[in-house]
Amino acid sequence: MSSNLARHFLLRDDVVFLNHGSFGACPRPVFETYQAWQLELERQPVAFLGRDLSERTKVPRVALSAFLGTTSENLVGLVNATEGLNIVAQSLDLKEGDEILTTDHEYSALEKTWAYVARRTGARIVTVKVPMPLVSEAAFTNTLVEAMNERTKVLFLSHITSPTALRFPIERPITEARKRGIWTVIDGAHTPGHIPLNLDAMGVDFYSGNCHKWLMTPKGSAFLYVRPELQGLINPLVISHGWTADSKLPDAKGAFGNSPFIDELEMQGTRDPAAWLSVPAAIKFREDHDWTRVAADCRELAQETARRLQALTGLEPLSSPEFSAPQMVAMPVPEFEPAEFSKELMARYAIEIPVFKWQDHHIVRVSVQGYNSKAQMDILIGALTDMLDLQGKKELARQHG
Repeated sequence: MSSNLARHFLLRDDVVFLNHGSFGACPRPVFETYQAWQLELERQPVAFLGRDLSERTKVPRVALSAFLGTTSENLVGLVNATEGLNIVAQSLDLKEGDEILTTDHEYSALEKTWAYVARRTGARIVTVKVPMPLVSEAAFTNTLVEAMNERTKVLFLSHITSPTALRFPIERPITEARKRGIWTVIDGAHTPGHIPLNLDAMGVDFYSGNCHKWLMTPKGSAFLYVRPELQGLINPLVISHGWTADSKLPDAKGAFGNSPFIDELEMQGTRDPAAWLSVPAAIKFREDHDWTRVAADCRELAQETARRLQALTGLEPLSSPEFSAPQMVAMPVPEFEPAEFSKELMARYAIEIPVFKWQDHHIVRVSVQGYNSKAQMDILIGALTDMLDLQGKKELARQHG
């Protein structure tokens, strides 16, 4: 891995930052672009927000759509993936008895979103248990397909899961759902910039992802993709200047010259669009630094770190490598109290890393990005060795009174 990449980031050098997956980290050149946009906004806010915004926001839509395998008419910029998925969930015409099919690995904020929708509409959430460890695409797909029936209206899946850092093989479930007339809604919060995407080829109905994580844009930039023939179903959470009452047809021009799908979601009144406008700079930063190679190095280091910890604990991994997120691995460790364990890792070793309990597993989730190094992974393994040894001694002391 290139040793000089860390100098391009703004992270504190007194913290071993192994948690890119939570909120990302923005490279300095991209952050400077973000600040330049903010400054331009403040210099002439009326022109920026009142006259020029629609044309400005088209530029990142064009750049990002090419990066994601679609066209600029099929996606719109938002603040985060949770917003995008809320827009979809609250737009779909669900009723009592309809079923929303999902898994037991979903992000808690979206579990709450669908619970809210179910309470409001009378729809029912059906949660399937993914066969663990995840080592078979067929087992994953069959589990979902077997749960589909005539009442299933929505298939909601993460592409890369947050708690377990798994890369779900979602392609065949999407195809099967489409055959049955089931809407497919995909949480891609961890996906853009992490794995290649071709949204049109995937055949997904609705897909929302964050740019501020693995694409490394500033915080507050995300997108919602909607297949053209379904864009008329989408309603904004907030009715504002972009709302077009007279037409919801995909090819109609809205109040700001785009389709109603784009105008109604983009033109939400006064806000700071600088993070979204910085998307092209983030894509260029990746190109300038050969991020395909960087990501491959990160993937190798992440898997190596997971193997080292497995050798230490003897615990089975949550998946085979092909179903692990390339640069993010959820590593099982012996039982611990998550809040205390996290506090000790920061206090003793200055390591920023998420630790938590998921079902019966206690997990340390490591992210590896271009600014990380083998030396940092050595610090992590050393710290976990010490911490787990200390945990063992405490347990022996408790057992012996």
